[in-house]
Amino acid sequence: MSIDCDYGEVLKLDATGPLAPARMPFIRKITEEIVAIHHSIKDFVDREIYQDPSGHLKAVFRQLDDLIALDIDDRSAEDILSNSRFNSAFDAISTFRSQYTAELEAEQAESILKSRDPWKTLTDFTYLPNYIQLAQTECQGAGLKPGDTVLFLGSGPLPLTLIVLCHQHGLNGIGIEQYPERAELSMRVLEKLGLSSQIRIISGNHLMLPLEEMPDLIMVAALAEPKKEIFDHLASVLPAGTKISHRIYEKGLRQMLDTFYHYELPERLREYLRIPPEPPVNNTSVFLTVAD
Repeated sequence: MSIDCDYGEVLKLDATGPLAPARMPFIRKITEEIVAIHHSIKDFVDREIYQDPSGHLKAVFRQLDDLIALDIDDRSAEDILSNSRFNSAFDAISTFRSQYTAELEAEQAESILKSRDPWKTLTDFTYLPNYIQLAQTECQGAGLKPGDTVLFLGSGPLPLTLIVLCHQHGLNGIGIEQYPERAELSMRVLEKLGLSSQIRIISGNHLMLPLEEMPDLIMVAALAEPKKEIFDHLASVLPAGTKISHRIYEKGLRQMLDTFYHYELPERLREYLRIPPEPPVNNTSVFLTVAD
């Protein structure tokens, strides 16, 4: 593995800094793995569409998932994540995971459209258990009941959260997706699954809110950007009492994926509940209400 000068300094500091001797090999191993992942993906993060015929990027994506799922103590995670020389690497890794997640969802969406048994194809999706658990968390945290309506901001090419909430929990859904091609693909998938009457997709962004008919919960995707602009807008236009949920990465090495850490919520948005993740979920679900 080739390591540039800046990374050489990172590795040197990790090996000689104020760490307990027993922790040094572990910290160094994790550091080297982050460096390797960054070198594998840094030339791809500015591309609109990833071409991955060899499967290399998918392997790196899985390697990253395994890394962030490590059961690591808070002290070790802080030692790794607080190193400012890693900032550009974390930004690139976060961008890669966001973009490649969308690619995987689009790939699965196309498979569903081609399938003679679309529901079977959907259930074969590797990451579906994550969404099933997240949907249960959303219902619990927001007190949702059958017949309620949820709006998902950043619903993507395969609106799995809405599909699970509506199909398994009897809700109605609205997805807002800012990329027209993803919105169009998701509409076709919902039609194939027979959910078009239960879930509607709008091509647009957060500036379309509030809608004429307000939902019982507004969900903001972990990958939705730009965070500051989105939440500032929601705080300024939503009526008091509106419930909002969003997903963050706050446990262990999951924090390297977080784009929310440097932003404080507007005062009008009050947190009332936080539900930490349990495997296979990586996201902490945070629930807010809009104050008077």
